[in-house]
Amino acid sequence: ALLLHGGDIICYSLSNHAYYLIKQGCLSAIMANTCTLQMDLAKPSRDDRNYRLIQLDNELKAVVISDPATEKAAAALSVRVGYLFDPLNVQGLAHFCEHMLFLGTEKYPKETEYTEFLQQHGGTFNACTSAEYTTYFFDVANEHLQEGLDRFAQFFVSPLFNEDSKDRELNAVESEHSKNHHVDAWRLKQLHAHTAKPGHPYSKFGTGNKYTLQVHPAELGIDVRKELLTFHSRYYSSNLMTLVVLGRGNVDELADLVKSLFLPVVNKSLPVLEFSEHPLSTDELQMWIEVVPVKEMREIRMEFPIPDIYEHYKANPLFYVAHLLGHEGQGSILSYLKMKGWCNSLVAGPSDGAKGFAFFIANMELTEEGEDHLNEIVMAMFQYINMLRREGPKQWIYLECSDQLAMEYQFKDKENSRKTVEHIVRNIHEYPSADVLSGPYLMSEFRPDLISSAMEKLRPQFLRVFHISKRFEGLATQEEPWYGVKYTSRRVDKGLLDQWSEAPPIPQLHLPPINEFIPTNFDQCPVDSASPYPVLIKNTDMSRVWFQQDTTFLLPKAGLYFLITTPAAYRDPTSWCLTLLFVQMLKDAVNEYAYNAELAGISYNISVSVYGIKLELFGFQHKQPLLLDKLVTKMANFTVDQGRFTVNKDELARQLRNFRTEQPFQHAVYYMGAILDHWKWLVPEVLAVVDGVTSEQLQGFIPVLLSMVKIDALLAGNLTREQALGLVTSVENTLRCGACKSLPMPDSQFVRHREIQLPAALPYLYCTLNEVHPLTAIEIYFQIGTESVRDNVLLELLNQTMSEPCFNILRTKEQLGYIVGSGVRRGNGAQGLRIVIQSAKDPEFLQKRVEVFLVQMRGILKAMPAEELHKHVTGLTVKRLEKPKNLKDQCQKHWDEILSYQYHFSRDEAEVDCLRTVTQDDLMKFFDDHIAIGAPYRRKLSVHVVPGMGCDGNGTGDGVDGTDEADGEEKDEKGKTEDTSKGKDSTPDGRDVEDQVDFPQPTVVADLSSFKAGLPLLPLVQPFVTF
Repeated sequence: ALLLHGGDIICYSLSNHAYYLIKQGCLSAIMANTCTLQMDLAKPSRDDRNYRLIQLDNELKAVVISDPATEKAAAALSVRVGYLFDPLNVQGLAHFCEHMLFLGTEKYPKETEYTEFLQQHGGTFNACTSAEYTTYFFDVANEHLQEGLDRFAQFFVSPLFNEDSKDRELNAVESEHSKNHHVDAWRLKQLHAHTAKPGHPYSKFGTGNKYTLQVHPAELGIDVRKELLTFHSRYYSSNLMTLVVLGRGNVDELADLVKSLFLPVVNKSLPVLEFSEHPLSTDELQMWIEVVPVKEMREIRMEFPIPDIYEHYKANPLFYVAHLLGHEGQGSILSYLKMKGWCNSLVAGPSDGAKGFAFFIANMELTEEGEDHLNEIVMAMFQYINMLRREGPKQWIYLECSDQLAMEYQFKDKENSRKTVEHIVRNIHEYPSADVLSGPYLMSEFRPDLISSAMEKLRPQFLRVFHISKRFEGLATQEEPWYGVKYTSRRVDKGLLDQWSEAPPIPQLHLPPINEFIPTNFDQCPVDSASPYPVLIKNTDMSRVWFQQDTTFLLPKAGLYFLITTPAAYRDPTSWCLTLLFVQMLKDAVNEYAYNAELAGISYNISVSVYGIKLELFGFQHKQPLLLDKLVTKMANFTVDQGRFTVNKDELARQLRNFRTEQPFQHAVYYMGAILDHWKWLVPEVLAVVDGVTSEQLQGFIPVLLSMVKIDALLAGNLTREQALGLVTSVENTLRCGACKSLPMPDSQFVRHREIQLPAALPYLYCTLNEVHPLTAIEIYFQIGTESVRDNVLLELLNQTMSEPCFNILRTKEQLGYIVGSGVRRGNGAQGLRIVIQSAKDPEFLQKRVEVFLVQMRGILKAMPAEELHKHVTGLTVKRLEKPKNLKDQCQKHWDEILSYQYHFSRDEAEVDCLRTVTQDDLMKFFDDHIAIGAPYRRKLSVHVVPGMGCDGNGTGDGVDGTDEADGEEKDEKGKTEDTSKGKDSTPDGRDVEDQVDFPQPTVVADLSSFKAGLPLLPLVQPFVTF
């Protein structure tokens, strides 16, 4: 795989910009008032938006985007300051500052003003802090862009940093760190920093926690609020900011809006800081670091320090190098290592650093046998690198890469508003103005000298290696301080370095062949079927085919989606295990051939469903039939290779074992689904059979699996009805004539999954363990019933009104945890309201706080002014009527309808019509019928996940016929016992509620099978199409 970079920056001064633009003839205006630079940007020929870049008098650069058809407006602002700029004694300050900006400004002092406004008007928001950047973004109904942007702009003009908000939000940062503490990606990222040059800014702890942001500063007499004010005042300078705003207005109107709101941002005229010293000096190189992960992992990461060469972005030499080292086709490193049985995957490419330095990595996932051949694996990498040096840079390979990028840009899919502004805002920092849109896709200057120079950095003397494996558990002698990562580092033997340097050539490693999948035909096919929704063009005993010709996006692309239903896939845990293993081996077998298709813009995915196998292709239509034929032919005539079977079986078993390391909230969500689905094989049940599966058993199972099939298909995009029918006929014939001799599946063999119907008025509780993470989690589900237009609308509107108060009360005010939220849960045609929390607090306490919140929520609904409810209705309407912005999103939306067997392609329009008739009384009745304590149709199920030995894994009490009383106590972080029966740490109103309400105690579910066996099933939703 090819890893693309994005973090190495080049800065141009305004004078350089002007010179460049004038020289290129694309400077449209130099303005005297409020705007020192203005230019319309070049864009792909099929892009129907207009783009203009401006620079304000305060040197803030912005791109305004006019999209007259957009339902949502959006904005993103990136400030060129990240955790590399944290004070040594207050690490995590940049991240903490990001959190605090959401919590009130001088103009809008109410803590929830920004979030409430966006929620009411169909908006979303987020932010992120990286090493060198902090980026904020939101979207909102287009009619409310000015109001939303005004609230947003105040983050950078006059934030409050209130003391009480600071203390509460500090708990959120601590909770975020706790969430990440046992996640390998975060642990390895920090170990990478920890093992860099001591004292280098890169070695800092960027997330921060309570110790770095409260305890340690207090010990030194540092006022953290003053540090926040100082940090914002010092670094949040307009000349280090870039902004992107997208809306319906024309570019002149949007530019005027930006000027009016962002000129008040102060310009401190700060220089762009360049880190001239690399965080990996000679002392940190030639090191072998053995790391103990949380999950079962076997990886080797080869890393090289490289300079920042962003000034050569048009030559893009690192793309050329990454393309070859990360290749997965014939002659590649991965192909060779898979043939040896040592490696499953490989990703290579430049990795983010900061202005002045970067890294080049090659990350390989090893097999169990591969761990015994580490030196040979590293040797193979250098054998390939040495081969590339001998061959020298090849212009035909460079041009092939250049063509791929050019195609990707020229026929780029339109993105939704928020993704668009997110993706462009950092480009303004990184590329000259004329190339803000095209910069990431440029590869127009073949520079063999730059490619050769990059290759020179990839020598053994510049290498350091991370070997990540459970083999080192109990053996590692060093510990990283923030996450407690155990590791051991040692010098690589000089003799080994010399061997790698002289790595001899081998015939198995060579340059890739010419890519046959690169399309050459980009013509639009003649229109023979114009319909806003898919139409059924074939319905036989073998297949049901939906087709929609694209007349909207007009790109030379298509989506081909197939569900091959087979009754054998999910009969028992062994069948399910064999199905999983077959699909994994199929993907493994076609990877070398299909990799070139992915490079040429044809993505594909083969995955499992409880009903069978899903095969999905999307991208340039010209060569799609080649790939589809290869995939289906391989499926229908599969021969199990013993060597690859052993590797893939081990990989599947490892994936199943790693389920235990997932986060508590993920376990809560998983077990909720396991309880509600009437037919579900659990991970432990599949894990119990995987070791006994043999290659002979799998080879014998495949003909059974594919002996009876029914194909559901959607074909959409740049193809005709006849082409679509031809592709489906080809798939049918391949399956019929293949080794499995597939026949149509009788309707009697098709069993739909359904959701159990929970009993009314009696809550149930299931408790399970998480053996890895120290946090708890709950999911509380209120089952509404089978989906219907009116219930769908009422449920979504209830969640629309509830989500912001839920977050504000339970997370911001009560600080129950970092992950707190409400949402709509749908599956198997059933639906309900869910609330999910991950926390350091006891689940019983969390459960009570949710019940208290629901009492408060009823009061909020009852007192809600008609105008506010209308805002929520309008906001939800905007969300529901937002059209897909590209063919892939449109295909996925329609494919989801097909997979649900409801076929309600005009769902949004129908449900919005219903939504507009809902009154406050309707919403109150819905709440009082289904959600309120004592509601006649309240069907409540809770899943509690506790760490360690907090419960026996099957329940917390006497079983399904008994109840389990909460003892009203929880232990705080210091191990002291705290009485929570009176709702401590809650809001005063909430505490009063808890004193007054009699909370019903749940019946504990001790055995899932017994519990489900005694309950009826909800009816299936009838399809909206008659066949």
